[in-house]
Amino acid sequence: MDPLSLILWPLKWVVELLLVGWHALFSAIGLEAAAGITWVLSIVGLVLVVRALLIPLFVRQIKNQRKMLEVAPQLKKIQDKYRGKRDQLSREAMSRETMAVYKNAGTNPLGSCLPLLVQMPIFFALFSVLNDAQHSKTGVGPLNEQLAQQFGSASLFGAPLHMSFSTAMGEGEVGVMVIAAVMVVLMTASQFVTQLQIVSKNISEETKASPMFRQQRILLYLLPFVFLFSGFAFPLGVMFYWLTSNIWTMVQQFIIIRNMPMPGTEAAKEREERLARKGKLEVSDTKDGGGTVVIQEKKPTQRQQPVGKNRAKKAAQNKRPGTPESGPATSGK
Repeated sequence: MDPLSLILWPLKWVVELLLVGWHALFSAIGLEAAAGITWVLSIVGLVLVVRALLIPLFVRQIKNQRKMLEVAPQLKKIQDKYRGKRDQLSREAMSRETMAVYKNAGTNPLGSCLPLLVQMPIFFALFSVLNDAQHSKTGVGPLNEQLAQQFGSASLFGAPLHMSFSTAMGEGEVGVMVIAAVMVVLMTASQFVTQLQIVSKNISEETKASPMFRQQRILLYLLPFVFLFSGFAFPLGVMFYWLTSNIWTMVQQFIIIRNMPMPGTEAAKEREERLARKGKLEVSDTKDGGGTVVIQEKKPTQRQQPVGKNRAKKAAQNKRPGTPESGPATSGK
């Protein structure tokens, strides 16, 4: 067993357990065990469980991105301070000051990449299990030979799940080609919409003026073509997994951008307008050094409990000078 297979073995075992578990559930409620719809729904259930378990990593990634945005002005000042200085002492001082900023903010530049790196082996294990199962290969865990053969021979609307557009074209299967083409278009469109949400609404004007954003904008229109052509080689079962995952990401991204937008972005302005219409924003009279009005979200006020007459009368007496509760009264000379 090669090192990669050794690393993926426990992940593939868990993936197979979830896939077989969903298949057993759908079979128990009356769906045919060997039917394509049963296996497609099992793939959807598998993706939903895995993506739900990865929500904490996604939230951590969002928080780290926010902190990186907050410290960006400080990092720029450090870069300007040591601009043009190539000596060893200046480089060490710049590195120390930069790390101090990261430490005080509780973040690091690799924090945004770490959740993605953690997800990659999981998604690779998903892809590997689905691809092997569609070729009737026995899995490393609960996916036994019988289930693997069922999955490998399953079809949806007459299209075998193990076939791709390229294989269908070689065999002249027009129906499979149509279904595969629709899946590729949906998969590519969901990927494009997800990235468009970020680029159009959740990036500040300052960031949009940078060269990095222009490169990202080019990739926004280039990557869909990559998925468009590579998708024709994916088996239908794998495309169902990919499409479900893309839809999850698209909805998740929409919720995050709507409720937790990056400061200074179009999405943040739209959120402030929504809160203002509902009366949930308050404008502070004080201004910061730059003359910017501070806008804060109103906190819910605590409901005051009703007070009876006797209790109110007693409280008023306690507030009078000279009462034991308020301390000895002082008399002026």
